Amino acid sequence: MKRVGYFILIGVMLTSCKTVRNITSKDNSSNNMQKDRSNRSIVFIDGIEITPGTIVKSTHKPATTKSKSLNYEVPNHLNSLTNYDIEKASSLQFKYALILDTYVEALNNIKLYLNIDEWWGTSYCLGGNSKTCIDCSAFTSTIIRDIYQINLPRTAAEQFNASLRIEKDSLQEGDLVFFKTKKNYINHVGIFLANDKFVHASTSQGVMISDLREAYWNDKFAGCGRVIN
Repeated sequence: MKRVGYFILIGVMLTSCKTVRNITSKDNSSNNMQKDRSNRSIVFIDGIEITPGTIVKSTHKPATTKSKSLNYEVPNHLNSLTNYDIEKASSLQFKYALILDTYVEALNNIKLYLNIDEWWGTSYCLGGNSKTCIDCSAFTSTIIRDIYQINLPRTAAEQFNASLRIEKDSLQEGDLVFFKTKKNYINHVGIFLANDKFVHASTSQGVMISDLREAYWNDKFAGCGRVIN
């Protein structure tokens, strides 16, 4: 009986030693891991390493987007304008800046665009001179008179002869653009605005804005002129 108790006691002692040894082993492993971490930098996804106290620069290039560039250069006299000038712009300026594909700051002649807005969509009729219907030369003479206080002759051909010849690349807001749409003589006229756009009373859609670069108008283009008081 004493022998049985003796063997049980030895067994308990051996088991206790193994347990202590296992605990000690775990503790040492934990200490080693902490030492390891203190000597290594922390690694995140995408291979970006960070060491405490340092500035990290990513090696990945950010995605870039291409913005649409306008076919219009800012005139020198507009370069001095500030964000405040843009903030003061009216909804009318924003509207026509979109139509003309140009800068809001470039549309300073508010009275001109108010007049165009009032006439917009007025039907075309030969010999017409009202907001019921109007023809191209009556429209240009009305706008030039109301905005620039200059009286023009009645027909497109007469307005061509009464204006000063200028080059196409010298066109400015308020200049006249002339076309030969049917026969070999000038029979259509419009008012240049900006970025190759002009306003006119077209036979098909009435008062509207068109582009000199359009195939039809480019083919029919006959010249441009400047009216002076």
